[in-house]
Amino acid sequence: MPTALITGITGQDGSYLAEFLLAKGYRVVGIVRRSSTTPYDRIAHLVDRIELVSADLLDQTSLVDAIADTQPDEIYNLAAQSFVATSWTQPVLTGEFTALGVTRLLEAMKRAAPKARFYQASSSEMFGKVVETPQKESTPFYPRSPYGVAKLYGHWITINYRESFGLYAVSGILFNHESPRRGLEFVTRKVTDAVARIKLGHASEVRLGNLDSRRDWGFAGDYVDAMWRMLQQDEPDDYVIGTGETWSVQQLCEEAFSYLGLDWREHVKLDARYLRPAEVDLLDADPSKARRVLAWEPQVRFRELVRMMVDADLARHRAGPGNG
Repeated sequence: MPTALITGITGQDGSYLAEFLLAKGYRVVGIVRRSSTTPYDRIAHLVDRIELVSADLLDQTSLVDAIADTQPDEIYNLAAQSFVATSWTQPVLTGEFTALGVTRLLEAMKRAAPKARFYQASSSEMFGKVVETPQKESTPFYPRSPYGVAKLYGHWITINYRESFGLYAVSGILFNHESPRRGLEFVTRKVTDAVARIKLGHASEVRLGNLDSRRDWGFAGDYVDAMWRMLQQDEPDDYVIGTGETWSVQQLCEEAFSYLGLDWREHVKLDARYLRPAEVDLLDADPSKARRVLAWEPQVRFRELVRMMVDADLARHRAGPGNG
């Protein structure tokens, strides 16, 4: 039974990855930060099938101990300060977690389990002000937020440790991936949750920023499959993961509202507070390498994804107060 160690297991990707690996017969160990509260909503249905260990990306010793104690075959680093807007108000903290945290984890692996295989969650936000479309593995990076800059550091330090120390370490450059487990602060979930509340009469509007921003949106459950496939290859390498299709925030609104028979124009209000200091206008993946080498294909398309999320939010709000 192979052992997988997952940082960020309580997040969207971590919960889907844990389910995926359990189905493949893995022993799954999740790293969680010691806290007076236990926000384990996304993995509540898994807690009796996984192990949780306490460690922190800000604390080198705790990471060494966690890896030494669990001796994982695979390490998936999914933990980060991952909300772009927050990276503008907390840039130093974003750098500590999202950039230096990767170095601490790689260093811990080098010391305690150098034969393990390491996955780093890189991001399409590293492309930022894109210099070519669509974006592939060889596209130059031009990050436009503290989050994108921090992710770029994490990406390059992973390559550096691979080339310098012979570690099996890969980066998945994942484009936006969503699900009913996405945080409410992200625009897709903000929209689908608002649609559900408006339909039920609990709200009348949702305030958004740039409606013209275009993103390549996929389903998180598909993308964790790609993560796993990267670690099964003979040689470590980096891969762009996305659908190859782009949609604007306005199209997201059109799809979500019309699904429940609503007109988005009656409910969406523009609010300058949600504009970024430096905007990323277009992210569009070229996942042909992943298709060719990993035999990976996204299974859930944009419209199906939006409807899945609207349905989940509608069901949650119908269930009554206290359901998020």
